[in-house]
Amino acid sequence: MSETAMGESHPVEDAIVVRGVTKYFDKGIVHALDGVNLVVERGEWVAITGPSGCGKSSLLHLIAALDAPTSGTVTVFGQDLARLRRPAAFRRTQVGLVFQLHNLMPQLSAQQNVEIAMFGQLRHRRQRSARAHQLLADVDLVGREHRPPTRLSGGERQRVAIARALANDPPLLLADEPTGEVDAGNEQLVLDLLQQRAARGRGVLLVTHSTRAALAADRVLQLRDGRIGDA
Repeated sequence: MSETAMGESHPVEDAIVVRGVTKYFDKGIVHALDGVNLVVERGEWVAITGPSGCGKSSLLHLIAALDAPTSGTVTVFGQDLARLRRPAAFRRTQVGLVFQLHNLMPQLSAQQNVEIAMFGQLRHRRQRSARAHQLLADVDLVGREHRPPTRLSGGERQRVAIARALANDPPLLLADEPTGEVDAGNEQLVLDLLQQRAARGRGVLLVTHSTRAALAADRVLQLRDGRIGDA
């Protein structure tokens, strides 16, 4: 059993527990998140929808320990993120994050962008190379492994970012509009990968404007006015 800061007990299958989280910007003028509560279980695929600028990306960044809430608690696999001593290690081993704007390293090839996520994981160079090659094949990028991001389309860069997020087989995947730039066929490919992860007991939290992507999830929530409710 894991214990939240509010004194409530949650079974270990809870991947994410967000309690009373706020996130304010511009000295409190802008309320991106205003009392968010959310629980995602292991093996559950949750989609969050909502208008642009409603705080969806801010919420993902808090759960990935890239930012800290103004108030409230964020717990991932029983770990209160406010008490993390090594947030980079947490992200490397526990969370795979797909950024909306890809965040690929332009000087590296697609293959190298995936491999770099595995550094520090005690994998031999050949193992990193083989896994990166397989992940790029899984997202239909065979033949484009050695191209830099500047020679890839937006949809292809997005799929490289997905492969990178999966490199260390993290127990939790956070995806910010992972199908926003891909065509219908590749959108289904990405959704199938997410479904496979959930079926293997991995938690998946997806932020999306895509009706198709949202309906593929186990549960759909809407973020509006800084709060989460049923879609």
